Amino acid sequence: MPQKLHIKTFGCQMNEYDSARMAGLLADSCGMAVTDCAEEADVLLLNTCSVREKAQEKVFSQLGRWREWKLARPSLVIGVGGCVASQEGGQILARAPFVDLVFGPQTYHRLPQMLKTARATRRAAVDVSFPEIEKFDCLPPARVDGARAFVSIMEGCSKYCTFCVVPYTRGEEFSRPFDDVVTEIVDLAAQGVREVTLLGQNVNGYRGATAAGGVMDFGTLLYYVAEVDGIERIRYTTSHPADFTDTLVRAYADLPQLASHLHLPVQSGSERILFLMKRRYSVERYREIISAVRNHRPGLSLTSDFIVGFPGESEDDFAATLNLVDEMQFDQSFSFLYSPRPGTPAAQLPDEVPPAVKKDRLARLQQKLSANALAFNRALVGARQRVLVDGVSSRDRRRLCGRTTHNKVVNFAGPPSLSGRFVDVTITEARPNSLLGELTIPDTATTVSAPATTVPAAA
Repeated sequence: MPQKLHIKTFGCQMNEYDSARMAGLLADSCGMAVTDCAEEADVLLLNTCSVREKAQEKVFSQLGRWREWKLARPSLVIGVGGCVASQEGGQILARAPFVDLVFGPQTYHRLPQMLKTARATRRAAVDVSFPEIEKFDCLPPARVDGARAFVSIMEGCSKYCTFCVVPYTRGEEFSRPFDDVVTEIVDLAAQGVREVTLLGQNVNGYRGATAAGGVMDFGTLLYYVAEVDGIERIRYTTSHPADFTDTLVRAYADLPQLASHLHLPVQSGSERILFLMKRRYSVERYREIISAVRNHRPGLSLTSDFIVGFPGESEDDFAATLNLVDEMQFDQSFSFLYSPRPGTPAAQLPDEVPPAVKKDRLARLQQKLSANALAFNRALVGARQRVLVDGVSSRDRRRLCGRTTHNKVVNFAGPPSLSGRFVDVTITEARPNSLLGELTIPDTATTVSAPATTVPAAA
């Protein structure tokens, strides 16, 4: 009987991707089967994130619950991976000596050997080094069940924004070779994948080596991905304004497969705060990027990241952020209260913004963003949208659910056999976080897409 594996994942889509690859690796090398029930697992793994406040405490709180199971079943293996593991290293064992494995984001490909060593020696195995590209060379081919897949094309970060811990937990930027990326996408398409999301901490900073000895930039990579037979939609996250090239802008004119949704973190609308954050772009440069993309792709859904209450942020600085939100019409963005990350330059700055002021500003920002999201959704009512069907809705088993090119969730009636396929849906109702629609039968349809939401044909 195969051993059972349970992975609890915190954080970003990159961590979700890593967890899926861990599960595939341990299935391939150790014959393990994934279980959603943590209590019946033989191996428990935490894939952690250290970007937000109290990340470490969440980890140790979870480990505390698992400790009771370990006492009852000494053969149970508990491992901590991801960014908290990279940041804390062997210190995790000081607080939780019952942990068997500690591994970083770049060393989870060594899990089978670490697991074998820990069981043989009955001592914890720790590896939080940064071997970079070795990981992808050692992982088995990606296997997916569904029409969507994530593909990690680059990892790490060399920007060193003053508030961010990623360069210290995931290492410097490195890109996978161009041929490796395209080969993985071709393999996924052969498995039935129709939409890929390209992943990276600064995904548009991709610079992959080619077989001819050159370097492939991110914008050009998109053109090659669009040529893969079976791939009908391309997304990417997370991008950085400093690496947004003219080639990437042109892709929105040339590639109908490229989704009409751009997630481009701005963090603040204040030039002074952007300088203190070491973001490497101006507000004006951000405006230029969005204007250029929207010129090629009218109706673009624009989302972003915001940090509220960065050290020294004044009311005028925050007002500049609100003004930028009004101007850019962001919809459904991620906004967070600033919290100091250990080891980052910003952690040394005096945190002069009172907690109550931070919370008030965050509420005002989120209220504005929520209003924008609802307005964007209402503008889609009556339009025909191309939706990739995920399956039966978890909230209403009588409906299907899927996502539009704008990354909006749509619920509509239809047969389960449509799962994994693209269908046309006419939007009938807008809600703050989702849409309702009716399945459009192509040969009897009379509705048409609204001009603002139509993806342009390839040039």
